[in-house]
Amino acid sequence: MVIALLTDFGDFYPGVMKGVIRKISDAEIVDITHSVSPQNVPEGAFLLYHSYRYFPEGTIFVAVVDPGVGGKRRAIAVRTSSYWFVGPDNGLIYPAAEEDRIQEVFSIKKSVSEISGSLSTTFHGRDLFAPAAALIQEGRIDERYFDRSEDSIVKLELFDLEIQENEIKCLVLHIDRFGNVVTNIRKDELEKLNPREFFFGDVRMPLVERYEDAEIGEPLSIVGSFDTLELSVREGNFSEKYNVRHGRLKLGWS
Repeated sequence: MVIALLTDFGDFYPGVMKGVIRKISDAEIVDITHSVSPQNVPEGAFLLYHSYRYFPEGTIFVAVVDPGVGGKRRAIAVRTSSYWFVGPDNGLIYPAAEEDRIQEVFSIKKSVSEISGSLSTTFHGRDLFAPAAALIQEGRIDERYFDRSEDSIVKLELFDLEIQENEIKCLVLHIDRFGNVVTNIRKDELEKLNPREFFFGDVRMPLVERYEDAEIGEPLSIVGSFDTLELSVREGNFSEKYNVRHGRLKLGWS
């Protein structure tokens, strides 16, 4: 069985999580990413949503982007039709878990921290989520470590848009290492609008099928591998060139 990790931890911390998992499980551990922008729950949810379906059935996803660590938010494990999702109940796992149809929700008890040997208020990835995933992989889903919950999990809607005439208010959910700005405007929404180009301020971005349809150094818009609209500069960095960051974005279109 596979345990797949997605966090905003960067280096060091994921390695410790893997050590805790290895204490009781021989599962294959796969890193999806540890480069989610710090505390950016929507970005983490977006990347999890667009990655989980490529893993074999039975994979346990440990997703930790957790600005509320140590606070009142729940630690949860969610069984869906084909997978498990383990992480904080802050909306992070909702889009993926909901799409794969939630079957059961469990609250993770603090007693799972016996496996790591500590319970920090700042590193639940190590002390709660990693050991919980390992226990699930071993089939040890018992009352000592988990409580079955009837409460619904926190929702997070990734694809809400505001469209008024020739203006779209959208979200920047991810900026990749090439500086491509990934929005939450889905391909099916674009097909309804049938646009020829987009505008960011006075920057014109023709909608193209491939990068080579624009000149080197020119801005463009394209449906990327997430099946959402991306804003790019051919062989350049759109985010840096036009100072676009995560969060709300207003675009014109025609």
